[in-house]
Order: sequence, then C-alpha cells, then structure tokens
Amino acid sequence: MTEPDGPSEATRRSAIEAELKRLEESAKYSGQMQFELTKQWRGVNLGLGLPASVLAGISGAAALVSTAGRVPAGILALVASGCGAILTTINASHRMNQAAAAGNAYLEIQTAARQAREIDLPYSSIDEARQALAELTARRDEQNKTAEPPNRRAYRRAQRNIDGGGQTYAVDETTATTGR
Repeated sequence: MTEPDGPSEATRRSAIEAELKRLEESAKYSGQMQFELTKQWRGVNLGLGLPASVLAGISGAAALVSTAGRVPAGILALVASGCGAILTTINASHRMNQAAAAGNAYLEIQTAARQAREIDLPYSSIDEARQALAELTARRDEQNKTAEPPNRRAYRRAQRNIDGGGQTYAVDETTATTGR
C-alpha cells in the first residue's frame, strides 16, 4: 500500500536493503568466478611455460653435445617454440592478472555493499542510502564491462566454493548461531 506521496520511508529503506543484498551477492559470485579464472590461467601459463623452457634448454644442450643429436634437438626446439607461440597468443599471464584484479574489484564492491547495508543504511537518510546504492551499482556495472566472462568450469567451481562456506566469515557463523 502506498501513501499519497509515494511509498513510505520504511518501504523505500527495505527496497534499498534488498537491492544492496542483491548487489552483494552478485559481487560475491562474480568475484569468486574471476578467482577461479585466475587459477585456470595460472595453470595454462605454467602448463605451457615450464615445458617450453625445459624443452628449449634440452634442445640447446642436445644440439651442442653432438651432431648426432641434431634431429631430436630440432624436434624439441620446434615443440618448445610451439608452446611458446601458444602461450604468447593466448596471453595467459595477462589474463591471469586481469582476472585476479577483477576478482579483487568485485570483493571491494561486495564489502562496500555489505557495509552500506549493515552499518550505514540504518542511520542514513533515504537520499544518502539511494546515492550509495547508485554508486555501488555503477562500480559493479563498470567492472562487469571489463571483466572476462567466466567459463562453465569457473562458474561451477565458484558455486561449489561458495556453497562450501568459502565466503563465510567466522563472525557471521557466530552471529547466526547466537542471534547477536
């Protein structure tokens, strides 16, 4: 039921609180998915970078040791070169750093949304609360534009991590148990 001048302050405050919860949850999942992407790109980087380096070293040594090792050295050099070319093309190191930065940005948004909801909202005017919500929404939307879309594996692993309590603080468990 609305009043003649629009929804009551309590109704608006409740709507802002609900939206802050949605924003916090969205940032939690987005951040966790970015951290899962970070792990995947780190694995690709190591999985291609280490063999490329080792094979290049072995092929160089094999070529210098004897002329009989020319063919195996050449094959190893080609494989090392192929690994290096793939690594350069997919730019796993950059993608790993980009995903980690995006994950941290989402964590910042998640924390700010939680603090706005739990600490500031009860004491803020409706206009101040609405402004805080608008700013956090804009930050999240801007981050969404630059973050790499997660793949299905990152989504599943993030979901499993969150469901397993990976985003739960001890103080939250205490509060839920004691009601304080």
